Amino acid sequence: MRRFDEFAKRLSPGQAYRRADLAAWSRSVDRHLKQAVAAGLLTKVAGGLYSVPKKTAFGAAPVEDKTLVSTFLKGSPFLMASPNAYNGLGVGTTQLHNKTVVYNHKRHGRFTLGGRAYDFRVKPAFPSKLSQEFLLVDLVNNVEQMGEDPREVLERVRSRLTASDPAKLKAAVKSYGSEKTKKFFADALGKAQAPHAA
Repeated sequence: MRRFDEFAKRLSPGQAYRRADLAAWSRSVDRHLKQAVAAGLLTKVAGGLYSVPKKTAFGAAPVEDKTLVSTFLKGSPFLMASPNAYNGLGVGTTQLHNKTVVYNHKRHGRFTLGGRAYDFRVKPAFPSKLSQEFLLVDLVNNVEQMGEDPREVLERVRSRLTASDPAKLKAAVKSYGSEKTKKFFADALGKAQAPHAA
């Protein structure tokens, strides 16, 4: 029991752990994991992944998404984005999506962590945080999967370009756009800037 108590004392509320990390604290890690889960000290969120809920006045609070994802990816760089963020771009998208997209360099596929759905996508490059320019590029990259008429969405993106910073948008297109997206923006930006050049 003393060894379990020592194991339990190392668990920090609000943190997530991989089984491999916890094994460093115990010679009987699987037994201690079962005991900790039974005692409510740990919550199993996926195979080999555990979290320590935070106690609040309203009960146990789940670990934050970023903490879960960071532990799942072993701290590798990642960017979390919800397709719902496109709805704030002013291009008329209205669909609500019950998933979080995680751009990263390691894992690809759909995973459920702690009852929440994540769509992990391996991408060679992504920014450290979301920006309007990245979201516009990302929207065009994924326009066929949006559940809305792609032609209408792209037409509204074209009309929105005059409100964007051309230099920032071009940099985002170059860094994060697919070949198809790059062609779309090359044409759209060219037409958007043509009247100013005249």
